[in-house]
Amino acid sequence: MDQEIGGASGGQRVNPRAQYRQLLLLAYQSFGVVYGDLSTSPLYVYKSVFSGRLRDFQDEDTIYGVLSLIFWTFTLIPLVKYVLIVLSADDNGEGGTFALYSLLCRHAKFSLLPNQQAADEELSTYYGNGPTTRNLPPSPLRRFLEKHKRLRTVLLLVVLFGACMVIGDGVLTPAISVLSSISGLQVRAKKLHDGAVVVISCIVLVGLFALQHWGTQKVAFLFAPIVILWLLSIGAIGLYNIIHWNPGVYRALNPYYIFKFFRKTGVAGWISLAACSFPLLVTPVPCHFISCTEAMFADLGHFTSMSIRLAFVGVIYPCLVLQYMGQAAYLSKNFADVPTVFYESIPKAVFWPVFLVATLAAIVASQAVISATFSIVKQCHSLGCFPRVKVVHTSRWIYGQIYIPEINWILMVLCLAVTVGFRDTTIIGHAYGIACIFVMFVTTWLMALVILFVWQKSAWFSLSFLVFFGAIEGLYLSSSIMKFPQGGWVPVALSFIFMFVMYVWHYGTRRKYLFDLQNKVSMKWILNLGPSLGIVRVPGIGLIYTELVTGVPAIFSHFVTNLPAFHQVLVFVCVKSVPVPHVPPEERYLIGRIGPRAYRMYRCIVRYGYKDVPKDEENFENHLILSIAEFIQMEADSSPPAATSDGIGSRLILRNDADVAAPGNIVRSSKSETLQNLQMLYEQESPSLKTRRRVRFEIPEAPYQDPLVKEELAALVEAKHAGVAYVMGHSYIKARKNSSFLKKFAIDVAYSFLRKNCRGPAVALNIPHISLIEVGMIYYV
Repeated sequence: MDQEIGGASGGQRVNPRAQYRQLLLLAYQSFGVVYGDLSTSPLYVYKSVFSGRLRDFQDEDTIYGVLSLIFWTFTLIPLVKYVLIVLSADDNGEGGTFALYSLLCRHAKFSLLPNQQAADEELSTYYGNGPTTRNLPPSPLRRFLEKHKRLRTVLLLVVLFGACMVIGDGVLTPAISVLSSISGLQVRAKKLHDGAVVVISCIVLVGLFALQHWGTQKVAFLFAPIVILWLLSIGAIGLYNIIHWNPGVYRALNPYYIFKFFRKTGVAGWISLAACSFPLLVTPVPCHFISCTEAMFADLGHFTSMSIRLAFVGVIYPCLVLQYMGQAAYLSKNFADVPTVFYESIPKAVFWPVFLVATLAAIVASQAVISATFSIVKQCHSLGCFPRVKVVHTSRWIYGQIYIPEINWILMVLCLAVTVGFRDTTIIGHAYGIACIFVMFVTTWLMALVILFVWQKSAWFSLSFLVFFGAIEGLYLSSSIMKFPQGGWVPVALSFIFMFVMYVWHYGTRRKYLFDLQNKVSMKWILNLGPSLGIVRVPGIGLIYTELVTGVPAIFSHFVTNLPAFHQVLVFVCVKSVPVPHVPPEERYLIGRIGPRAYRMYRCIVRYGYKDVPKDEENFENHLILSIAEFIQMEADSSPPAATSDGIGSRLILRNDADVAAPGNIVRSSKSETLQNLQMLYEQESPSLKTRRRVRFEIPEAPYQDPLVKEELAALVEAKHAGVAYVMGHSYIKARKNSSFLKKFAIDVAYSFLRKNCRGPAVALNIPHISLIEVGMIYYV
């Protein structure tokens, strides 16, 4: 169809009512996905604020000062910074720290991935619909950063350290959320001791992690009503407390009380800032990443900026402000109830329903950050910075909802250790604050670079953004660091452990790639072997996996000298990541030729975005053969032949067995203009027989313009019918004898341990074990 649906294209107009319904539906769903943890922050904010020396200041002005700090921080950071500015910096509809880093990699050439190509810039999603810097001359600052690789390395390390902080947040959020909600039982059950609360919390946490393999799809619509009911409840309770205890609490919205607060409390007030930042602590949703208010930005992939803004401004902001004001009003008359201020401020008539909703909301918040951790681990792996892990799709309809078993059980063990070890939400809160504020601080720096290099705004605007918001978050970060001995060391220690794993894996992988790059097989050596490569060429297709995007890897010569025969058609397959969120399926394959036509050697580069998850596709071989056939046609003649007399041309035809007698059931390929003379016949048995799909390629009898093209396509089809084998090098990485002690430890001990205990490349690439050939080789790097 030539008619398009959408406003920008001038096609068919969309019903405005349908747009509004879609907007409201997305806003409704965002409550259970984006705002789960933010909505539960009132459970422990005031308790953490007044847990230290600030407890000695029991007067109304101090409480008003704390409320004013919470209100203005909540207004400036989430509302002004994220809703008004950061939400506009999307990467083809995706958000989060990795989206900002991806924009910088493409527009400012900050990428450190060694296998990037100029052809990657031709992807339709590479520059997106936003401003492009492709034809703009690089600025002096950009040229300076491009020349100094160490600065780009530092930028990557900062981004990865922020990612490690998010993983640490995945340990702390379930612990503090569940423990805070369960501890509310002690308000009504006075005899319930702390040990029982910890045991109940651990049981809930084990159940939460045990259910992760089911995914969030089946309960996704349950999340939103729970959070909405919770928000309306705490908003109503806050309004009740304002009216009942202190109607004049609205005066605390005057920022003058912040000045009075610091003048009176001094250092004690500054240290309390770490707890005042808890209103910013919000975790992301399934298949996304980044903590704190970062969720509003990170969840653009599942929602839209307008729906997230509508939910925040319409419900989240007013309900939480009312709750914090209500707690302040209650504390101004009942300061002794600080440790359990939230539950004490609940009217007795509605205590148990509110407690139940609070527990459910805490579980929702925990689910969000756990799923976000899965997403960020996957994205780190796409950058070559995390060992291979099993990635399971938990939803057939919502792209990006994944489950990683290894990470799930590691998180569970660490979360239980934190819960049993600390047993106090105040100490866990100190650790929680450092993790969240640091990630926000990283986003501010990246956003300043995006404003300068991607949006092409003035340096003064970028610097103003950095100074204003960086100063606010830097103040909170400095306060959180003061809590380092009191639990703040936990996320830092976890981050350094994960950072060590990421750096060692990235270093070992990069050294292996550089070894391949420096020891490529020369084309002269291949040509001297002749079309037979000096061995017997047997029927079939050999897919040789390599990380190189150009040239022939050194391991190929190892294959030739150790194997007595090789396949008739050889394809060097490189699976790589590009700095875009998603790669369209029709742009995923890049095909090229290695050597003369008679050698029957090709190269296929399979490209994935940092949010793409390769699925177990049984059609990979078929897509590969069709892509090679298209390349052969395009190489022979760039202009498509005329259509045949049947009106269809020699288009690609797909039929099931049941459709053979029905000539009208024809599916026309989108690549029909280039695959003019290749037909593919699907012979699929009944699904109940559970047999694998069999595919047969056929060359029609229509004459070809070029007999060499016909001969090459015939050889390709013959090889496909003979079978496909996957050839992969089983490599051992060792440091050279003259290497330093640190390098030997990193390669021979740490990297070797990670390779032995992570998933093999064949499993990660979904290669069928029955068709796999592995050849061992030692790399001295």
